[in-house]
Amino acid sequence: MNTYKAFEVREEPEKKFQGSIVEKSRMEPEEGSLVIEVCYSSVNYKDALSASGSKAVTREYPHVPGIDAAGKVLTSSDPNFEAGDEVIVTGYDLGMNTAGGFAQQICVPATWVAKLPSGLSLRDSMVLGTAGLTAGLCVDKLLKSGVTPERGKVLVTGATGGVGIIACALLSMLGFDVVASTGKLSESERLKALGVAEVVSREALSEENPRPLLKESYAAAVDVAGGTTLVNVIKSLSYGGSVAACGLVDSPAMNATVLPFILRGVNLLGIDSVELPLSKKQEIWSLFAGEWSLTAIDSLAETIVLAELPSVLKKVLAGGAVGRYVLDLRA
Repeated sequence: MNTYKAFEVREEPEKKFQGSIVEKSRMEPEEGSLVIEVCYSSVNYKDALSASGSKAVTREYPHVPGIDAAGKVLTSSDPNFEAGDEVIVTGYDLGMNTAGGFAQQICVPATWVAKLPSGLSLRDSMVLGTAGLTAGLCVDKLLKSGVTPERGKVLVTGATGGVGIIACALLSMLGFDVVASTGKLSESERLKALGVAEVVSREALSEENPRPLLKESYAAAVDVAGGTTLVNVIKSLSYGGSVAACGLVDSPAMNATVLPFILRGVNLLGIDSVELPLSKKQEIWSLFAGEWSLTAIDSLAETIVLAELPSVLKKVLAGGAVGRYVLDLRA
């Protein structure tokens, strides 16, 4: 096709930002890059920030957000890819200052592109997206730190969000006793249907506690909140426990002591899903295509089309989203 559709955000007078569906001319690959026909994308909080005009995410407008994309190679200037290859692109600069996945075509460096592993569909790769990749990296790091189901409960904060809900599903499938922390207790049954053993209110962890150590409650944790929540999680880990930290929904700042680290030997494991080597991303995608294949993956996401995107972005920005949204760009 000579043109393609995209959701483009423009800066209007008085620093207002407005998104609309536009027609753009077919892309041509630059040296070392691929043009990809995007079949699916997904909606993330960073996309909502970009669409709302956050200069911390996107510096210049007009801009096409979308930090995730899955589709087929149209044209390639890289010998490792051919037309028709099914691929996944997440992270790096996609959707930030490079036109992103809320479009039927993208042009990106070949070094950003992972080949879709056999056993994983394009749609399911976007049910996962950056959120699933991050959850997978968290679980991978916890497993490599020595966490096993026999050691005790595993806590997941922000359990109804994208990272949290996938982490809950994956850890439950791997046999862990999962405790889900959420501000949306109305979603408790949905979480338990994924295998979660217990659901607790986020307020139990989000309030400051002056005690340097709390009861040893969890062998491990996946934390998307940061701030006071992460401090309380660290205080609540049992001896030798680990927490994989991947977010700052609460705050990027921590008011903590070293006592959990030097008295209980706990581990704070940092997770980055944006700039890590492509080989590591490919490894996690392959796990989701194989031994980490989630039987409940369809229940984790709602499929939307471009016309529905503005309302979903507003919902995500306001913190009202549950689970994942997959954007179908095939029509």
